Amino acid sequence: MYWCRLKLLAVTALAGCLLTGSLACKPAETGGSAQYFDIKGYFTADTARLKKLNPYVLKTVKHNGVTETKKVKIENWGQELDTFIGADINRPAWKNSYTIATGDSLLLYKAKTPELKVREIIIKKENDKVKWMVIYIKTENMLYKDVEKLSYYPDSLYLIEKDQHVKLMGNNHYRIQGVIQQ
Repeated sequence: MYWCRLKLLAVTALAGCLLTGSLACKPAETGGSAQYFDIKGYFTADTARLKKLNPYVLKTVKHNGVTETKKVKIENWGQELDTFIGADINRPAWKNSYTIATGDSLLLYKAKTPELKVREIIIKKENDKVKWMVIYIKTENMLYKDVEKLSYYPDSLYLIEKDQHVKLMGNNHYRIQGVIQQ
């Protein structure tokens, strides 16, 4: 039952993209070297790794306080992590649209203008290997407002938290957590 609501979340997000005509909903076109961390490339490589590894995932879906947990095999990791892949900021139109701060193995990208959907990305690296990543996304227009927090810990966990307000439909809170079993 709640897996159907998860599909509703994806359909709602797609409808939002279509309604706003947002460039953020189009495929990334890097056109050469990436100015920022290559999120799309990173997750493309990691989805291939996870497909080969084929682990079980303890997946918990929570919608407005109602929770369901299942142990599953993910058939399509690219689709499963599509929200993360969609947060790539390497688009020609966004060149110089993010401030970059580094230090103590952290990399921080922050949007310079409120129109940018991807608001902030924090990446923790050790020895050029991503240890974790947190991405903040906000989409707002006359019809709805979405605020998302995406967390990714390679080899152990991915988490998508989304607060959504749609006019005439009300508020929804989603939490999708996948614990990767070794």
